[in-house]
Amino acid sequence: MTVYIIIGIVAYIIGSISFSVIFSRKFAGFDVREKGSGNAGTTNVLRTVGKKIAILTLICDALKGIVAIIIAIIIGKLANNVDIALLVQISSIMVILGHTFPIFFEFRGGKGVATSLGVLLMINWQIGLICLVFALIIMAITRVVSIGSILAAILFPVLTLFLDGQYFIVKGNYLIFSIIMALIVMFNHRTNIKRILKGNENKITN
Repeated sequence: MTVYIIIGIVAYIIGSISFSVIFSRKFAGFDVREKGSGNAGTTNVLRTVGKKIAILTLICDALKGIVAIIIAIIIGKLANNVDIALLVQISSIMVILGHTFPIFFEFRGGKGVATSLGVLLMINWQIGLICLVFALIIMAITRVVSIGSILAAILFPVLTLFLDGQYFIVKGNYLIFSIIMALIVMFNHRTNIKRILKGNENKITN
């Protein structure tokens, strides 16, 4: 039990490193949460700081998910009598919660999409790539980032049902986990969902 708790704490701390806030303060002289949508995520960085810093933020946020899982796998292999798949799932959920509610930044973080992408690519690169391409296509069609993110999150558990478990870096039952992941992303986009239903969600500008 101790190993699971430690991994959860470590993953949460990793997730709590809010690169959007760090980069916006360093390169633009303001906290991204005080501009635009007020969200500490890649999309708001793109709108308020610029493409280069947004890409850097996206990469770093995705790396948080990747690093958290790598640590979980290493510790799982070193420890005795632990379920590595469960460690990976705990680490994945906690790193996203850390990104959403960062302890170092007043618990005001992002929506966890980029970090979730890093997690998906590590757990099952095929599912990760399918969700990424699907999200990009939806975003290109609708010009709305949140719709692509939400639909890709919903697609994750659906793909988990059909893609064989042999492709997972750590074998295990990921269906319940994928549903939890989808629910977290949808919860984080609850205000976006309201705006989408009202037809006034922000669109990507050229």
